[in-house]
Amino acid sequence: MKVAIYTLGCKVNQYETQAMEQELRRRGHQVVAFEEAADVYVVNSCSVTAVSDRKSRQMLYRVRREHPQAVLALCGCYSQTHPEDVEKLDVDLIAGTGDRSGFLDLLEQAAAERRHIVALDRSFDHRTFEVLPAGGLESRTRCLLKVEDGCVNFCSYCIIPYARGPVRSLPLDKAAEQAAGLKAAGYREIVLTGIEISSWGQDLKDGKSLIDLLETVAAAAPGVRLRLGSLEPRTVTEDFCRRAAALPDLCPQFHLSLQSGCDETLRRMNRKYDTARYLQSVELLNRFFDRPAVTTDLITGFPEETEAEFEQTLAFIRACGFARMHIFPYSIRPGTPAAKMRQVPKSVKEERAHRAAAVAAELRKNYLEGCVGATYPVLFEQPKEDWFFGHAPNYAEVLVKGTDLHNEIRPVTITSTDGEFLYGTIKE
Repeated sequence: MKVAIYTLGCKVNQYETQAMEQELRRRGHQVVAFEEAADVYVVNSCSVTAVSDRKSRQMLYRVRREHPQAVLALCGCYSQTHPEDVEKLDVDLIAGTGDRSGFLDLLEQAAAERRHIVALDRSFDHRTFEVLPAGGLESRTRCLLKVEDGCVNFCSYCIIPYARGPVRSLPLDKAAEQAAGLKAAGYREIVLTGIEISSWGQDLKDGKSLIDLLETVAAAAPGVRLRLGSLEPRTVTEDFCRRAAALPDLCPQFHLSLQSGCDETLRRMNRKYDTARYLQSVELLNRFFDRPAVTTDLITGFPEETEAEFEQTLAFIRACGFARMHIFPYSIRPGTPAAKMRQVPKSVKEERAHRAAAVAAELRKNYLEGCVGATYPVLFEQPKEDWFFGHAPNYAEVLVKGTDLHNEIRPVTITSTDGEFLYGTIKE
């Protein structure tokens, strides 16, 4: 049968979609683009915000309208967190966030028998890590390696722990095996991803932590660039930095989730660090790495945030000197403690997001200007108009004049920047 999958949300969802596509092909099915005619359409949903829920529903409505005879299936976080809402939709198969192989068994069953199947599970019963095939499309230069699932931080604005359940970790031997396979398949960069990768190893109870995983993957795939997904700031200790800096293929780009630069706001968010501890992490990274790119996320207009608290945040992000920031006005996530707090008006949330974005653009420009004159090994990915596009180890986007550079790593001397891209010439 022909199967098309539409993916919303995070890199974990992207990874799980790629794994399902591989397994479908192994079973003899044909995977087609979502815009094409198919026998089965799957929506791998997200529920991080109410907007994400709406996007999932809109896609389901669209498929049912455009392909009324096709089998329609839903999996992912939205179905896990809102089962009552989902069961009201005209969907043939409803499943949650666990057991992707079992989901495909049910998908085949739904297609063969043309009957309605509901197979939701209890996310808090998830206790083992489901090992899925890594990789994806062989033409890609960079691949994802899912090493962790679940989260127990319970930030006051986030529903994901309820969708994904407790922490489960990919064992070291399986991580090494998959990393070696990705190297053999020709990938030049592996991105370690998960719901909360800083929690890797908590469930294994053998004293190992994320840095042990990183060293294991590096040893299994020498010469392949390694990049870390989002980190909890407390992961960054002196021991972590010393050992990480000794890995020659680790990309010096670290995404430290911030959310707010005000201690009172962080407390309401139920974050597990304060600004002093966060700044310590930034300073450690700058001490052990040469101009690392420290990137982050920021929520503006969190419930009860005052103008004075927001001003503290602006001052703090300037002190950190981020290379790049993702900025979001707070979005109410029903079912979370923050949804019951006193809300900031929408206009204020958006105005603060614009002000924070202006500071972020200034910081990014400063960081990129500091790259001019340096030479970086750039992993090239695809042509972009009259240029060829790639990423430096610090994840800066680099453009050079050239052709046929796909999946090559070449030294590039940076000659200029426009505040968004770096421009350079290949060093012969």
